[in-house]
Amino acid sequence: MRRGLIARSKIELPDAALDARLDRLRAAMHSAGFDAVMAYTDNTRPAAVSWLCGFVPYWSEALLVLPRERDPVLVVALTFRVKPWIERTSRVADVIHTPRIGVEAARFAAAAKADAVTGIVEFDRLPTGIAEDLREAAPRLVLSDASELFAALRAKSDPAEIALAMRAAWIAEEALAPIEPLTGIGDIIAIVESEARRRGAEEVYVAAAPDLARDRRLVRMEHGASNDYPALGRSFAIRASVAYKGSWVRRLRTIGRDEATKTRCEAARCEFAEAAAQLPNAAGLSRYASFLVEGCRLAQPLEALMGSRVVAPRPAVAGAVVSVQACIEIEGQPILIGAPVLIGAPGEAAALLR
Repeated sequence: MRRGLIARSKIELPDAALDARLDRLRAAMHSAGFDAVMAYTDNTRPAAVSWLCGFVPYWSEALLVLPRERDPVLVVALTFRVKPWIERTSRVADVIHTPRIGVEAARFAAAAKADAVTGIVEFDRLPTGIAEDLREAAPRLVLSDASELFAALRAKSDPAEIALAMRAAWIAEEALAPIEPLTGIGDIIAIVESEARRRGAEEVYVAAAPDLARDRRLVRMEHGASNDYPALGRSFAIRASVAYKGSWVRRLRTIGRDEATKTRCEAARCEFAEAAAQLPNAAGLSRYASFLVEGCRLAQPLEALMGSRVVAPRPAVAGAVVSVQACIEIEGQPILIGAPVLIGAPGEAAALLR
């Protein structure tokens, strides 16, 4: 469940931006022969629906239904009392409230055409009960997977999306800025969370590697979850994953507690910026001990696209916003570093979002 304020700003995410996305999807639907497209959302997979209409759930689940010739509706498993809030945060023609969202979504899709060809984003991950309700309520609907069609449209970030990512990147940077003088992991987690939320983050997750000399793995931690936090080593890493109005980014810093380690961290930052500038070519990053490039293709806000442990890479495209992290070894010491990156047009260097 989300813990921060979820609100839509028509300045940051204008109606025109959402309308343009819907128009592009409708054109792709026409070419692919889809009469309607559905996208599922819950608090772990909100990105497809938020990209199309702005809606981000605190909890529960919903289906967005977009007929090719009509405006979209949002079918939600939430009570009617939250209807005004959903209408404020979403751009849809109507909000339908029901405990069985698959039934109402199917009826709406089949209203104009009983055998409508209906594409579903991430069809293979649609909850079984909802899929069964779709087939029961409208047995003549032709259900098909629309994931690749949607991913092709979603790959390149539009100006509104880039602006939201830049705001999220700034929030993450500001949240991590005060941690260097702190000496306890509990205090660090508390300050990162409070600073991110004070600047408008709707969610923030903090992960830490408290002693890089012992273990370079990042473990998610929450303030107050334990009174037995591990001690900080000579160098430690903190990662903030921040959501702002549906846009997620990660920023990762290593903090050195002696001058030699601080010098290595500065060298790693310069190296990382040069390697990330080569994206979507991952050659610069692949020389490091490990690396990971995450971005949004479908409903997951941060999906692994490329990396040293990614078996089936999906290279990011020019114009995409991604979050990149790497482990750089300098003089035998691991430095964990990461930042959101905007991949440039062909021939242009990618740029770190600051």
